[in-house]
Amino acid sequence: MKRIMYILLFIVSCTKSNPEAYRQYINGYWEIERVVLSDGTEKKYNFNQSIDFFEVKDSLGIRKKVQPKLDGSFVTSKDSEIFTLKIENDSLRMYYKTALSSWIETVISAKENQIIIKNEAGNMYFYKPYKKISL
Repeated sequence: MKRIMYILLFIVSCTKSNPEAYRQYINGYWEIERVVLSDGTEKKYNFNQSIDFFEVKDSLGIRKKVQPKLDGSFVTSKDSEIFTLKIENDSLRMYYKTALSSWIETVISAKENQIIIKNEAGNMYFYKPYKKISL
């Protein structure tokens, strides 16, 4: 399984991409589907208590953790992270800065049904669009 993952990542990385086009897909509610750690270990998320809400306007964005409710609404925390989008070295980067810290994440891929974000530690987060819980 790890071997297949590395082959797919290699193919994605070798394919000519347009990081500018990724911006259009970031907005919305996204939940983590799985994480591939820098050592190759994979962790799957079958259920998420909180999801990420992204909103981008021009080069500025906001990221909030929200918790879905059964009625389709969300419980939203007051905390949010503001980021700036920049294209560097043929990649779309998200520059975060809070009162306590600053960090960079790289959008590896973004399309209608998936976003892949890599953090500074080399961990890759695979997001899928959030779908309302239906009982």
